[in-house]
Amino acid sequence: MVDVLDLKPRPSPLELFNSIAAQGEHVRALKAEKAPKDEIDSAVKMLLSLKMSYKDAMGEDYKPDRPPANPALQSNSGPDATEAEEDFVDPWTVQTSSAKGIDYDKLIVRFGSSKIDKELINRIERAIGQRPHRFLRRGIFFSHRDMNQVLDAYENKKPFYLYTGRGPSSEAMHVGHLIPFIFTKWLQDVFNVPLVIQMTDDEKYLWKDLTLDQAYGYTVENAKDIIACGFDVNKTFIFSDLDYMGSSPGFYRNVVKIQKHVTFNQVKGIFGFTDSDSIGKISFPAIQAAPSFSTSFPQIFGGRADVQCLIPCAIDQDPYFRMTRDVAPRIGYPKPALLHSTFFPALQGAQTKMSASDPNSSIFLTDSAKQIKTKVNKHAFSGGRDTMEEHRQFGGDCDLDVSFMYLTFFLEDDDRLEQIRKDYSSGAMLTGELKKELIEVLQPLIAEHQARRKEVTDEVVKEFMTPRKLSFDFQ
Repeated sequence: MVDVLDLKPRPSPLELFNSIAAQGEHVRALKAEKAPKDEIDSAVKMLLSLKMSYKDAMGEDYKPDRPPANPALQSNSGPDATEAEEDFVDPWTVQTSSAKGIDYDKLIVRFGSSKIDKELINRIERAIGQRPHRFLRRGIFFSHRDMNQVLDAYENKKPFYLYTGRGPSSEAMHVGHLIPFIFTKWLQDVFNVPLVIQMTDDEKYLWKDLTLDQAYGYTVENAKDIIACGFDVNKTFIFSDLDYMGSSPGFYRNVVKIQKHVTFNQVKGIFGFTDSDSIGKISFPAIQAAPSFSTSFPQIFGGRADVQCLIPCAIDQDPYFRMTRDVAPRIGYPKPALLHSTFFPALQGAQTKMSASDPNSSIFLTDSAKQIKTKVNKHAFSGGRDTMEEHRQFGGDCDLDVSFMYLTFFLEDDDRLEQIRKDYSSGAMLTGELKKELIEVLQPLIAEHQARRKEVTDEVVKEFMTPRKLSFDFQ
């Protein structure tokens, strides 16, 4: 699973051509099955968006019998290309031409999800009887699918559970990786529900130059950082795909059911697979989909098939779960609901790639107080002016400034954040002073995380990762 901004080339016209073919097949299948109108409308909207992207790339309409003659041509080339090109987001590629990052309102329209508006936030507050998390208040989690349905269930004392995950590609996690887990822990606490966390070490083995032992080793190390977020062992099951799928018939049966109902054309269209990709990659989406169904965890849910799942994740993961939601009614399960987050920017700005191989692209959970200070001061992209005089006169741009972006994620005090925004935008606060504010927030946050992680032993990890009944009573 991905949770940070990852910049890669846009899909070629040939990839768009294949995506259109797959989406067209999907629309026809939905119509044949007499699916709900909103599902069909959403799928048609996606099809039209793909066709528009194809026309932008090729300068002509899509024709099913005429694949593009030059697959090497990129969609952002040619004399008519402009700076105001569309953002592109899928599970493997997130690209924007704007220094402010992705236009999330456009993304909601394109993906056919729903905006988390004030009305929904107020309903969440009424349901839980306390103030919503800052990620909701500040639009960091900004989009959803069927959250009102989850709240209906909760208010009627019907069960649901949480599912999120991590792709363990290295030992060191950075602060961006914490975002879904910070929010998921809050959801678990306020709703008092069970949580499953999938560690996709199989995915990383298939995509990266890793041995199976290395991939599993990263799972254990990453699990320690996740546990250090404060999850309750009595309510939380963390599992490695490499371990759990082989020991859980219920999980594997769901994987096979999903595989039967998704065509190769569909996964090519969604994920951009080609004929040279391994069959492991092609079949993996079904493995990420399977935890969405409660029968994958009989030890937790006692074989119940009707417990709905809520998935907090970055919005680039949505295609996996659109696929899952399409399959769910065909195999007799409720559709998973989703809460989508924005992307966490690299220190160098919202357009740049955050990479585990570049230690200066983010703040890592292993960084010392001195390293945090140095990284923020040297590498955090500034929205300030070129000179102090200009900055005092015109003020800084909080929409571009990475230090301010990071504060929106990690500074709890809304009033203080708003005061910083006003002071920086007016020029009363200088870039160095803004960076100092961020450093003073991050240093204790990372130090406290490191202290909690030291207490997470291999035995504690084993306890979290042992399949077992959790402390919940589902009637």
